[in-house]
Amino acid sequence: QVHLVESGGGLVQAGGSLRLSCAASGRTISTDTMGWFRQAPGKEREFVAAIIGKSSSIYYSDYTDSVKGRFTISRDNAKNTVHLQMNSLKPEDTADYFCALSPGNIAGSGYYRPGAYSYWGQGTQVTVSS
Repeated sequence: QVHLVESGGGLVQAGGSLRLSCAASGRTISTDTMGWFRQAPGKEREFVAAIIGKSSSIYYSDYTDSVKGRFTISRDNAKNTVHLQMNSLKPEDTADYFCALSPGNIAGSGYYRPGAYSYWGQGTQVTVSS
């Protein structure tokens, strides 16, 4: 049985940094697609970043308040863990952050869709104060 456990969330001032971790058990994630999503109160869950299967190609959200250049996703195969380093945090980054796993590769650009992932963690809360 696959379990994903996020950690590292908390309260931080704008401009600060946090490093989220997602520890996986029940499966080796080195060739899986791992994604980070976030959900703010009253909003839909949105894609943040993904690292794709065996290729380890990396994608970030292109939308407004883009995380590109501020967030970095990485995978530590030795620890079966995925990280999300978040720098230059803004109040609009405030949300619950979730990691997700899709076995193997995700075809095309499906990595941004929550429905493409089979397993989810319980989430970790990030609050950025202004």
